[in-house]
Order: sequence, then C-alpha cells, then structure tokens
Amino acid sequence: MEITEIKDRLRLSEVLNHYGLLPKNKMLRCFMHDDNTASLQVNLEKDFYKCHACGKSGDVIQFIEDYEKISKHEAIKKAKFLVDGLQLSVDGKEPDNKQPSTNNNTRGTAKPGQADPSGEKSALFLEDTPKDMQGGTAKWQAEFLGKMLTYFKNALHASKPARDYLEKRNLDNSVLEIGYNSGQFHHGSRRDRQLIDHAVEIGLLLDKGLINNRTKEKAYQVFANKCLIFPLRNKEHEIVSLYGRSILDNDASEGSAQVKAKHFYLKNRSGLYPGYPESGTKKLILTEAIIDCASLLQIKPIVQKGCQTELVEVISCFGANGLNDEILSAIKGLAELEEIIFCFDQDKAGKEAVEKHSKTLRDHLQAASQTVGLSFVELPCKDVNETLQLHDEEIFVKLLGERNFIFSDEVESLDTQLNEKSAKSAQSARLEKSDPQAEPKTVTEFLEQKDLLRNLNQLIEKAGIIGEENSRLLLFLITISYLNKSPLHGIVQGSSGSGKTHIISRIADMMPQEDVLRFTRITESSLYNWGEFDLFGKIIIIEDLDGLKEDALYALREFISNQVLRSSVTIKDKKGNNKSSHKIVKGQFSSLSATTKGETYEDNMSRSFLLAVDESREQTQRIIRYQNCVAAGAINKDEQHKAIGFIQKIVRNLKHYEVINPYATKLNLPEKVHKIRRLNEMYQAVIKQVTFINQYQREVKNGYLITEVEDIEQATEILFESIVLKVDELDGSLRQFYERLKKYVKNENQEFILRDIRQEFNISKTQMFRHIQTLLELEYIKQTGGFANKGIKYKISYWDNHQKLRTEIKTFLQDQIRQLKNAGGTPKER
Repeated sequence: MEITEIKDRLRLSEVLNHYGLLPKNKMLRCFMHDDNTASLQVNLEKDFYKCHACGKSGDVIQFIEDYEKISKHEAIKKAKFLVDGLQLSVDGKEPDNKQPSTNNNTRGTAKPGQADPSGEKSALFLEDTPKDMQGGTAKWQAEFLGKMLTYFKNALHASKPARDYLEKRNLDNSVLEIGYNSGQFHHGSRRDRQLIDHAVEIGLLLDKGLINNRTKEKAYQVFANKCLIFPLRNKEHEIVSLYGRSILDNDASEGSAQVKAKHFYLKNRSGLYPGYPESGTKKLILTEAIIDCASLLQIKPIVQKGCQTELVEVISCFGANGLNDEILSAIKGLAELEEIIFCFDQDKAGKEAVEKHSKTLRDHLQAASQTVGLSFVELPCKDVNETLQLHDEEIFVKLLGERNFIFSDEVESLDTQLNEKSAKSAQSARLEKSDPQAEPKTVTEFLEQKDLLRNLNQLIEKAGIIGEENSRLLLFLITISYLNKSPLHGIVQGSSGSGKTHIISRIADMMPQEDVLRFTRITESSLYNWGEFDLFGKIIIIEDLDGLKEDALYALREFISNQVLRSSVTIKDKKGNNKSSHKIVKGQFSSLSATTKGETYEDNMSRSFLLAVDESREQTQRIIRYQNCVAAGAINKDEQHKAIGFIQKIVRNLKHYEVINPYATKLNLPEKVHKIRRLNEMYQAVIKQVTFINQYQREVKNGYLITEVEDIEQATEILFESIVLKVDELDGSLRQFYERLKKYVKNENQEFILRDIRQEFNISKTQMFRHIQTLLELEYIKQTGGFANKGIKYKISYWDNHQKLRTEIKTFLQDQIRQLKNAGGTPKER
C-alpha cells in the first residue's frame, strides 16, 4: 500500500479516536511540550494538525510519529495497520501486516486473535442465513458476535489507552478474553452495508437518523464506545451478548455522559460471564462485577484445574442487584454444589446485596431440595479488583480460609486449600500464623509484624540499596509522607560519583510509579506553570540540585514551606486582549534531591532533612562486592523486582491517618542544634511518620493514630545522623573528609601537603580543592609555608572532638526516652 493511499484512507478523526483523544472546539493539549492550555489545532476536514505554541504540524502519519515518538518508518507501518490491520481480511485469512510494537513494557504477550480460516466470506461480512432460534438465540448472531470479539481483541493490541487501563486494573489479556471497542469497526474500508445491518440488529450500532456533515453518509451511535469488551456465553459456550466497561473514568469531565455511564450491555442481554459453571462444581464464587470476576480468573490456585481436590468455579453477577434468573437457573443445575461464596464490594450496597441474595438463594435451593452452604468473604479493600491490585494473589486463598458462613454460628475451618503448596489443615495454618518466625505472605501480615522497621529495612536492601541502613529508612519515611497533609523533604549530600543519585532513584522505584515525577532539571518558572492540582499527592525526585537556578530554588522552597504557589500572570481573553490573572498551583508533595554542595542551598537545606552519603572505605567495599555479584549473575534480579513490587504494595496499603503524639511536650533537642525551631518540627514529623508506618500495630482514637514511646525510640535512631549534621557546621561530605584528615595527620603539629592527601584518599583534585578551601574559610586548617612548585604546607588549626559531640547528643536523646519509659510510657504488650 502506497503512502498516498494510506493518507487517502486514514482519517485524522480515526487516529484521534484510536488514541482516545477528544478535541474540544477543534483544540487539544499539545503532547510535544508542557501545554496547560490547549494549543494544538486539528483540522478534521483536511486531516491536518498544527500546534500554535511549538509550531509542530503535519498529517496523519506525522501525528502518529509525534504522538508515539517513533520513527517515520514505524509510523507508516502503524498507519497501515490502522487502515486495514484491524479489519479481518475479505478472504477470511489473518492480515499480513502486524501492529508495530511501540511499548516494550506493555503487559501481556498474547497474539492478536485470528479470523476464522474456514470461512469463504469475511469474518465480519456475513451472508444472510436462516435464523435458527434454538435456545432462544439465533446461530448467526452467535457467529457474528464471535467474529466481532476477534476484531475487538485485535483492536486491544492497537490501543495504548486500553492497554494502560488494563495495566492499571491488573488485568492480563494474555490470560483473559478481553477486547476493546475503539468505535471504528464500521468506518473506512470496513464500511459495509451488510455489516452495518447486522450490527444495528444486534445493537452494536444505534440508528438515530443522523447524517455525517463531512461525508454526507448516515452516522450511527456506537455501542460501548471506548470500552473494554467482555463476552457473555450461553450453556453451549456460544457468545450471545457483550459487556462493555468504559476506560474513560478519569478523562471525562464531571457531569458528562461518560462519567455517568461506565457499564454497557447489548439489548436483550443473556448469557453469563465467563460462562456457565461446569456440572461438577462444588464451590461457586459469586462476584458483584465482571472485572472482579476477571481478576479472580487470573489466580491459578483458585481456577486452575488439577490444583485442588474440589472443582471451584467463578461467575459474575451484573451489579449489586444483578443476581438474575439465568444465574439462579445455572446454580440450580449444579447437582454436586456444596457451597456458594459471595465476594461482593465492601460498601453499603454490596453488604445489603449479600444479605438479600443469600435469602433468595436459600429459598431457591431449598425449593429444589438442595443443601448448599452460603458464605461471604470480607475484603480488606473496596472490591476484589482493588484487593488484588494491592496484594499478592495468595491473599485470596487466605481470605477464603477466613470466610464467614451465613445462617450459622459455627466457625467452619477451610476443608480444602486451593493451592498444593498451602495444602495443610486449618490447625496447621493457625499455628503457622501465630509463629513469630513464619515469613509473612501478605502485605497485611508484613505490616502487622512487631519488628516492622527492621524487616522493611532488609526488604529495601533486597530491592538494591546496599548499606546506608538508617539513611535509606529515613529517606523511605520522608518519601511516603506524600500520603499525609504535611509531607517531608530530603536532601542527600555527597561527592561526585558517591551514589547519592542512585539511592534517591532506588527509593523512588519503590513508590507507586503513577505518583512519582522525576526531574533532571527545573527551569525558573516551570513550577508556576503546572495545573492547580498536578503536583498534589506526588513525589518529586530532583536528580541534581546543583543545576537549579535561584528562581527555581525559590519556587521550590516556597512550595515546601506553604504548599502553594500564587503568581500574577498575563493571559489573552477571547478577543485577544491582554489581561491579568491570578494563577494558583497547589503542591502537597514529598521530595528527594541530590547535591554535591551544601552552603549554596542554605535556605532550602533548613527546610529539608540532610543526609550524607557514606563515603567510607567499608561502604565502598560493600558496593564493589555487590557490583561484582551482579556481574557474576549471583544476584537474582527477579527477587529484586519482587521486593520492589512488594514495597509498592505496602505503600498502597497504608491508610490515611492523622497522628497524635501524647509525648510531644516532653521531647527536646540539644541546645547546640542549629535552627532548632525547624529541626524540632522535623523531629516531631519523623516520629509521626514512624507511627504512620506502624499503623497496623497502633491504637486509633477518634480517627487518630496514637504514638507510642517505641515510635519515638525508632525515630530517634533513624534521625540521629541528620540531627548531628544539623549540629555540625560542616556538611556531611566535608565532615567525613575532615575526620579522615585528622586520622592521617595524627596531631595538630604535623604538616601536610595536598598531593599526599589526594593520593592517600584517592579523590579528585577538584574535590580536594573544594574541601580544603572550605576548611580554610572556616579556620579548621591554616597554611604554614611551602612553595607553589613544591607544594603548600598546611596544619590543622582547630582539632574538634566530633565523636564526643555525637556521644553527648545521643546520650541526651536516650536519657529523654528512658525517662518516658520510666514514667509509664512503655508500649503495651501485644
């Protein structure tokens, strides 16, 4: 197919629909730059676009190239695919052209569904056939819906918004039978009178008598446009209806039809999802929604045949009140059924539905002389899908074991485990749970551990941060503060190549990635140009604070202090006249930054926690050993990724609480601390963060988490190095250099030259010069003689006792905690 032919057959409107882009007044926000107001104009009549801000313009192929950031060749292939790649070919064979891969991280590896190779006609263009109404469903309809599902499954692979939605909902289309309706199946070269007539009769197209102003052809309203498509099947396993779930939950404007309508069914709905249960079913799980049911179908311990002693099936109701006659009839036909398990939502409607449906099922089954147990699962989250997003699959086996039986006061133990590895008696399961040495299998169990922070620190090490035990844990607590109303901020200091960027990047990897923003550079006015809530509830990672200019630093520290930026800006009104406007950007975010300097950022540093990278030889050796193990293949990367994923689930599983510290008035900091007011605020904030992470073990009063002395003790240990840095007038990297220098020269009277120090410490000339200049300015060392060509000689003029100072501070804080414990503040036994 020639390029000119592709351009003739592919409309820009089809490309926009494919990507889920909805122009408003022919304008879109430009995706090629930060565009707060729509500046990209689309001309749907001429299939042309132009951005009035950056000047970028082009046709449909250029649009695909720019939007997906791919090469011209790949864009042409993608355009060709959009023209006829989604269409099932006229001779019934699978199209030769495949979708070009543009996203290496897309979940799912299933190949696009194939057309029926036995058909002489197109998979969509069916001949008129007599309608066999056996079972109340026309055979041609089942065949037509089967072909349409194949088309929709192909369309899913071509739609990035649909694939992104699947990933967000943790749905794997390589396991599940899912399609996507882009609303284009009747357009372009696929437009056929017979196809349209069949689609109208079944309900895939709604004829409202509309005429397309551009083509002058009849226009139709598309069923379940921009929706995931799930098949509903009859007893013969034929597709008899379709269900559509909108993917536009967060994209549509409030009050629009897309917000109100999320679920779509074909007219005269029939069939069950994923189908009728097998006749030998002994346990039947009922979910409230189809996506909940699909989520459970991915769990092998539940649905994989041969992995359990009993046959377990899952089917979906059609909403809280969707236990219809067809489902009741299917249940009635299960002669070997022993138990029905409700997995409904945890809201009021879901709980009321369980109560109502359990009575209906009891009466229905008793009338049929069937004795079937009824139970329900208490989910830790809103619904099944959200539970499985935030937890490992194993949690559902655990939840099934703890299910509650209806119409009975007896506590029935789980008589069968649905996983071979978990096949133990209920008594053994309880013993394992009570064993303090047992490794936790779920996020909830992990958060309920007594030594939570120690185990979390070990998990962070598994995720790839070697050494830096207290620093990495403090950075983790700082970062998760974005979940609270008063987020915290951290600055990591270290020399070039010391690993400061690595540690903050690794911490960021452990957070939910949808909440993380990473910046290498921030321009002077960029923070003022975000949307009002774009930085709300986010994590900002600044890889190099040294590159920020003063205006950018000012905006950043105003955000940190006030959580809002207010600016007076000039905008154009509808008539093109300039007018002043008040712009507000709200920024409830936590942040981590890295820098090689300290004194330049005094104002920002006073508002942030200071941490120094450990540049000791021991830490260097630990890192080198780890790097060598990675190179030798001795580090299991899968275990590392698993640890990162588990930590992300921990963060997602934390509930939002405000914290009250009843011991706050009895806590003080040493008077030697610089800027003690701000540090005291930070000290209290870290105590709250430790209480927050320990929320599954803390008392809740009137909606507030209550701090215990144990939290204060842990926070003090974690924060100690940062407190010492606040006391010290030398920054962390310089303090480490100065302590090494004192060990090298041994006493105040010994002279040294810089060449000897540089060779002994194995550091660069630039780094050495910066440290020496600062020590001279602070009068810690002095020049005593020598010559420029032979080396300048220096002596240490101020020999401080830093270790003594550290000991004094630690003793002061420990005595304070000891007094709280002696006053009766010992944590309660659990």
